[in-house]
Amino acid sequence: MAPGKQLLPPLLLLMLLHHQPAAGASDPPVTHGGMRASTARSLLQQQQQQQPPRLDCPKVCLGRCANNWRNEMCNDKCNVCCQRCNCVPPGTGQDTRHICPCYDRMTNPHNGKLKCP
Repeated sequence: MAPGKQLLPPLLLLMLLHHQPAAGASDPPVTHGGMRASTARSLLQQQQQQQPPRLDCPKVCLGRCANNWRNEMCNDKCNVCCQRCNCVPPGTGQDTRHICPCYDRMTNPHNGKLKCP
């Protein structure tokens, strides 16, 4: 799921996750738009399972930019791309860019050139 697109506002989601009715309470389960709290919990668990672990961008980019003659600039750009895409092509050459489509297509908005090294 894309950042910024959430099913429920975070505060409401926390309320749903921590809601436990008192013993003997006859209140119906908390719902939001017809969604039970247990459903909200399962949706949250699915989202957490679907998201791949975040890369260690500084470490991965050091490897990617190891042979670049402008190492510092390469690392800066690579880290921006890595943070946005959570993917960095292996190796140091341009021949592996296609492995990370987001990284491969990101362009500089000012000049239209490829942003990621």
